[in-house]
Amino acid sequence: MAKADYTADEMMTVAAARLLRDRQVCFVGIGLPSAAANLARLTHAPNIVLIYESGAIGTRPDMLPLSIGDGILADAADTVVSVPEMFRYWLQSGRIDIGFLGAAQVDKYGNINTTVIGDYRKPKVRLPGAGGAPEIATSARDILVIIRHSPRAFVEKVDFITSVGLLDATTDRRSLGIHGNGPAAIVTDLGILKPDPKSRELTLASIHPGVTLEQVHDATGWPLKAVDGLPLTEAPGSADLEALRALNERSKHANQKAVA
Repeated sequence: MAKADYTADEMMTVAAARLLRDRQVCFVGIGLPSAAANLARLTHAPNIVLIYESGAIGTRPDMLPLSIGDGILADAADTVVSVPEMFRYWLQSGRIDIGFLGAAQVDKYGNINTTVIGDYRKPKVRLPGAGGAPEIATSARDILVIIRHSPRAFVEKVDFITSVGLLDATTDRRSLGIHGNGPAAIVTDLGILKPDPKSRELTLASIHPGVTLEQVHDATGWPLKAVDGLPLTEAPGSADLEALRALNERSKHANQKAVA
């Protein structure tokens, strides 16, 4: 399939969805993570268990929720539990396979910032904040992050660590009582990054069709390394695109109807 047949966002969403597996338990963030997780459910992972912070477990929404409190999550869920039960019993006890998060900034060790841009006391931009992401980042077995690739988003050191990744080159997460493995992959509109097992730095593990290494380097705030024999990310197939576009179209019509 030619590059012109899909957008960069569609490439990113499909690539992220493909990293999810059938029957995994996935704690899903709103926005791009929700789109990718539900695409996986609608295609190759029909038995994936999607969990949202508001307490919806095993939800199968027909459209993308606008927030964690969107009623469609509860309507389509196997069950709904309280938020304290969600965090204490499901997340903190190690029952979540994948935490799927978005971010405003990511640094070379996969630390996430969704709090402020600039100095915390006098920020240039005040971001939405943490929500449940810090707990997800520490307690889920593995973390996936989906974010658009730009120099503002991919910085050598985040302005504020909202949710821990691999921290730095020497600090062991487990020495701080953190049980989860941290980021397994960062999916962007340019490629897929994964931590190097020795240096812990994010490394370009695959590059999307039509993207050049120069583009990726220009969009990254540190000297990003790439794996030997850098592979090309598999392009979206027609079934992936049909499912994603139908999901987005249903969501668009539902949102227009809601505000009419």
